[in-house]
Amino acid sequence: MRRAVDCAGRWHHRIEMKTLEVRCSDNPYRMLIGAGALEMVADELIRLGFSGTVVVVTDETVAGLFGACLEEYLRRGGLLPQLEVISPGEAQKNLETASALYSRLNDLGAERSTPMLALGGGVIGDLTGFVAATYFRGLPLVHVPTTLVAQVDSSIGGKVAVNHGRLKNNIGSFYQPASVVADTASLLHLPEREYRNGLAEVIKSAMIRDAQFFGYLESNIERVVARDSETLEYVVAVTAGIKATVVEEDEKDMGLRNILNFGHTVGHGIETASAFSIAHGEAVAIGMVAATRIASSMQIMSASCCERLKTLLQRAGLPVAVPLHVDRDDVVDAMMHDKKRVKGRLRFILPVSIGEVQIRDDVPAEQVYQTLEALYAGT
Repeated sequence: MRRAVDCAGRWHHRIEMKTLEVRCSDNPYRMLIGAGALEMVADELIRLGFSGTVVVVTDETVAGLFGACLEEYLRRGGLLPQLEVISPGEAQKNLETASALYSRLNDLGAERSTPMLALGGGVIGDLTGFVAATYFRGLPLVHVPTTLVAQVDSSIGGKVAVNHGRLKNNIGSFYQPASVVADTASLLHLPEREYRNGLAEVIKSAMIRDAQFFGYLESNIERVVARDSETLEYVVAVTAGIKATVVEEDEKDMGLRNILNFGHTVGHGIETASAFSIAHGEAVAIGMVAATRIASSMQIMSASCCERLKTLLQRAGLPVAVPLHVDRDDVVDAMMHDKKRVKGRLRFILPVSIGEVQIRDDVPAEQVYQTLEALYAGT
């Protein structure tokens, strides 16, 4: 245990941080995980050799929760924070917002050594990472993720991008951060639906790579849902570690990294067909059920494994059937236009067992239709 002072001047005890090493070939970095990690951002920047101005990009919602606190911590460390606050939401992840940030960097006299901090969820991380990757051909980037999805997934692996028109993440690059600092206490501020969406990514990670962790989730899902502090730290650390090992083996997304898309083939179709009224995590949860049903029908995995996944998702408060207002033909159409198709074929990530998956492009179309039909019926 370590004694620390929060930004309101109150003393408290903080659990020592968990440290995860991400061993990317061109830029290895570490991830700090734990309640109270926000207070360590200044120390981490100084350890990396940074001084002077630090450009913090966040949105209005996150700024109201953590902006002043982070600014105070950075000033105490002798740094000069410059907070750049944008409106919240996916609509801000575009070239226009990036251009406005370029102008601000110019106004601030940013140099190639000026670090950019992404304080927020996936939208802020993607946008800030894109700007950092492209301004002066690369500014140092530090992620400070405040959502569960960002802490276990989007802040790790170096994918940065903006949207263009109706196309999602189609302008981007691979750009690894200098560090990731994940304060699990920030997850206590998430709305319930957003938190449960993040749990879909946690369960997905266990399904593709770690049967023991899946068993842990089955035994402890009530503590996870209740956001118990020590449980959260463990869950974030293990899930982030799964993402890190996959990224280390396939940094440029040339093959293995596709397993991270488990549940996304059908999930993206449902998300799009619902006009995004179904959140990403909810759609992926349904998509995972679809993938396991397909795997079972193709005799790749057992029906009992399908039931274990479905039960865990339900206990986590996630949907396992397609809402009736989502048109099946629209789902199929969205799937057929998915960017993950290969030579006109849909690519599925199908489980062999809990903790092991295969990448397949030979799923019969009729099997996909039958699975969707069953998901609408809720069977």
